[in-house]
Amino acid sequence: MSSRTRTRAAKSGASVHTVRIPRQRGRRGGDPFVVVVPERPSLTRQALTGLALILWDHRRALAPTGLARVALAVAGLLHAMAWWSGLLLAPLAAGPLVWLAVMQRRRPGTGSVLAWRIGLAVLASTGLAWLALAAGFGPLTGPLELVWLLGLIAAQAAWFIVRRTH
Repeated sequence: MSSRTRTRAAKSGASVHTVRIPRQRGRRGGDPFVVVVPERPSLTRQALTGLALILWDHRRALAPTGLARVALAVAGLLHAMAWWSGLLLAPLAAGPLVWLAVMQRRRPGTGSVLAWRIGLAVLASTGLAWLALAAGFGPLTGPLELVWLLGLIAAQAAWFIVRRTH
């Protein structure tokens, strides 16, 4: 590398190269030109940027995944801070089943409406029961992590089906 393009004492960021051009002959007392050339991003950075943009564009389609991750974090915090919170959350698991009974009494559904109601009530009741157990025993204890993963897959699949049909 010639001495005309080599950086001297000035330090810059890791991703920016500074090239100093020495003073020209006819310009006494003038400041030298400074050219800042950004470094090309690496292939890994471009791939991660592309993945982040794709995830941002499809963030509504991935709502159950985000909700499941938040539930996992909340269950971990509840278990670490107050294990007895699982005892307080346990009665909430019956809420969706009560909702199903009330809806069937007020507006009786048959066929696919009834199937969707039952599926939604079972999925919500399972999720709330998992939250209560995870808060009490820890979210990664025994089969709770497998139940979390299966609930995530079921919720994401149902979300894709609902979004496509409406």
